[in-house]
Formats: sequence, C-alpha cells, structure tokens
Amino acid sequence: MIKSIFYIKPENTINSAIKKINLNSHGCLIVVDNKMRLLGTLSDGDIRKALLKKKRLKDKIQNIFFKKSIFVYRGNYTKNLLKKLILKKNYPIIPVIDKTKKVYDIFYKEKLSINKIKSKNKISTNVVIMAGGKGTRLQPFTNILPKPLIPINGKPVIKHIIDKFEKYGFSNFYLTLNYKAEIMKAYFKEINTKYKLNYIQEKKPLGTAGSLRQLYKKIKNNLIVTNCDTIINANYQNILNYHRKNKFDMTIVASKKKYVIPYGICRTNNKTLKKLEEKPSYSFLANSGFYILNKEILGLIPNNKFYNINQLLDVIKKTKLKVGVFKISDNAWIDTGQWSELNKIQKI
Repeated sequence: MIKSIFYIKPENTINSAIKKINLNSHGCLIVVDNKMRLLGTLSDGDIRKALLKKKRLKDKIQNIFFKKSIFVYRGNYTKNLLKKLILKKNYPIIPVIDKTKKVYDIFYKEKLSINKIKSKNKISTNVVIMAGGKGTRLQPFTNILPKPLIPINGKPVIKHIIDKFEKYGFSNFYLTLNYKAEIMKAYFKEINTKYKLNYIQEKKPLGTAGSLRQLYKKIKNNLIVTNCDTIINANYQNILNYHRKNKFDMTIVASKKKYVIPYGICRTNNKTLKKLEEKPSYSFLANSGFYILNKEILGLIPNNKFYNINQLLDVIKKTKLKVGVFKISDNAWIDTGQWSELNKIQKI
C-alpha cells in the first residue's frame, strides 16, 4: 500500500502539498483521483512557481501540477530502467501504473537501495562555511567547543552540513575561522576527507561577510555561502540552477515562517477601539543564512574590515544588481545555533 505522504488529490491545497513533501523528503508528490488513477506529479518547483505567481497556500493544486509525468507500466520495467530514470534523469519518484492508469506502487532511491549513492556530477562551485563566530546563543557549551563542533546525534553540526553538500556533488570547501580556530583544525586533521578543504583565517573578527573579500581573486564563478549553524533540507543543485537560470547576482534562501501573536490585538482609531483582533498571525520570509554570490559581488566588500552581509546587501541594492529569493518551507530550515531548534533536531 502506498503511503499517503507520496500522493495528493487535485482538490487538496498547496499548504497540504508542502507538508507532505516535507514529510516524504523527495521534493515531489504524485497526483491521483479518488480511484488512485495517475493524473500527474507536483514538485516543490511547481509550488515555488505558483507562489511567485501570487497563488495562496489555501489555493487548490488542480491548476499547478505537471500533467505529463513519467511512469512505468506494471510488469513492464526493470530495476536498471528505474535506476536510470532516478539517477541519470533525476526523477525523484517513479509511479507504477496499469492500463487504466491506477497506481499500484512507486519507486524512489531508498526503495531501490541507492539512497547512499552520491552525485556523480562533481560541481566546481566553491562553498564557504562561516565558522568563526563565538556562538553566544549556545553558551556555556561554546565556552569550551566552537559552535560548529556541537554534536547532533554523535556527529558535529559542521559534518552534517558538509555531508549534505557532498551528497549533491560539491567538493570544494572553505572554512572561515577565528574563535577557537585551532580546535576546528584539529578536528579535521583527525578525520579522513575526500573533499578539498581550505581555511580563511581571520586575525580579527570580520563579521558575516568581511572575510569573503579574500576569495575575490581565488574563485572563478559563483560562490555558495552558508552559516555554520544552518542545515537546509533541499536540493542544493536546484538552488544553484535557480540562481543561474534567473541570472541573479545574489540569491538568498529564505524560509516561510508563520508567527501567531498569543494575545488579542486592539486596532484603534485614535482613542476609539476600531476592532479587537484575537491572536492574529503573520507570515513572512526569514533569512536562513544560505546565499549564492556571483564573484563580482565580492569586489564590493572592503578589505580587512568588519562587514556584515546586510551591509553588503545594502550596497548591492544601491548598485541595482539583481537579488533573488529561493523559498523553502519552515521545516526545511534547521537553525542549530539556538537551543530550541537544537533540541528539536536531536529528537528527530
């Protein structure tokens, strides 16, 4: 029996689709009717396009899913064919149907025992992990260990981050170091790494962007920058392709957040009550601390000065360069730099 987190019906909402995609971790759903007949597929990319076109989370998916989906017929496929479709063609889910289009099964990497196969396409784009901060939100533990080495289920946060990048073919890494730099270096000396790792040593704190200037003459193309406490559950190749396709100078990965004020809010007209709004909610996009920068952007950063990413953004906007936003769901971003999120991920 097919798990409900892998399929959805046209009358369901975009919001329910996002929740299911987060649960199945494959970035895609199959769309079926009431008799489980295949109608198409719905990917996280389809959802992003719909939201950019001002669709709302409560809108139905019936007009946004892809109707010409890939499938195989029951009894008429091989395991090699499925592997080819999933690995080489990059289809996350392959439905199995009969002649009436009824879905009998679905295949994906884990089901074919290929979930541990990493991308064969090596990506030359460099990844910078900003690992020089003091981690004050995690004190007193960070008085002893640097924040990137705080363990999650026996493995440091920094290793979780690098492993995710490796999964999608990234193999060139830079670590910016300042606070407890020698402890960080000692950790990487003790483990075997197949990727290329370089250090950007800060003699003094340079903020969230200052040290990036040192790479201006060292890199050729795009650069991915991420905080050392940011774990993003998304396809990093898709984010990079989104940046390139839209010809952005900078792309920010932002997480959709919803905050409910736990009080009744008084809306007034001068001294008179206009409306009492009970526990209103607000939706917004939060900066996850994951960016893609074109090389030219690094030339805007001053040399050897404390400089934050928000200062860089102000300069970018003034020079009328193009800044894009790649949207992810709330559940796709884990901020391990605060205790509440760290405890949550430990439980998961």
